[in-house]
Amino acid sequence: NVIISEAKAVNSLESLVKEVDFSKALEAIFDCNGNLVVTGIGKAGIVGEKISATMASVGTPSIFLHPVEAIHGDLGRVRPEDVVLLLSFGGETDEIIRLITLLKQQEIRTIAITGNCESRLAKHSDVVLCIGKVKEACPLGVAPTVSTTCMLALGDSLALTVMKARQFSREDYARYHPGGSLGAML
Repeated sequence: NVIISEAKAVNSLESLVKEVDFSKALEAIFDCNGNLVVTGIGKAGIVGEKISATMASVGTPSIFLHPVEAIHGDLGRVRPEDVVLLLSFGGETDEIIRLITLLKQQEIRTIAITGNCESRLAKHSDVVLCIGKVKEACPLGVAPTVSTTCMLALGDSLALTVMKARQFSREDYARYHPGGSLGAML
């Protein structure tokens, strides 16, 4: 049931990637002259770390910024030429809302991945990728499962589409990934 729930939710994202906002997110990332700064807290933060790592390995300079650390000095890592990707399923997480407020004061471009199109995060972001309300696979309906799988799939879609647009080659990938079995294979 968990696999079926997650697969159905990921399949439902097909319509989202055909929307204008997905294209706007791609353009913002492709045109970014700085880093793609990815942030989130809790399980969304863990997914964000993976999205950032994937971006970096396929040619999009990226760092992960923990939102609590950001408001305690690490906001200095974010430059005007950066784009910030914020992940929050509910879109109302205090740390994320505080962070986006600070980012908007600095006129930093933002992209949100959220499940709540009416959230404060969505309203304050330049581009919103709304996965919509999903039913978590957890028996209690609360543990982030389906929502985080959707965030991850959407992040992978962004990373690999930008990778293709950059004409990122096998040689480029080998340069960024010289170790392990992937590096040996390339």
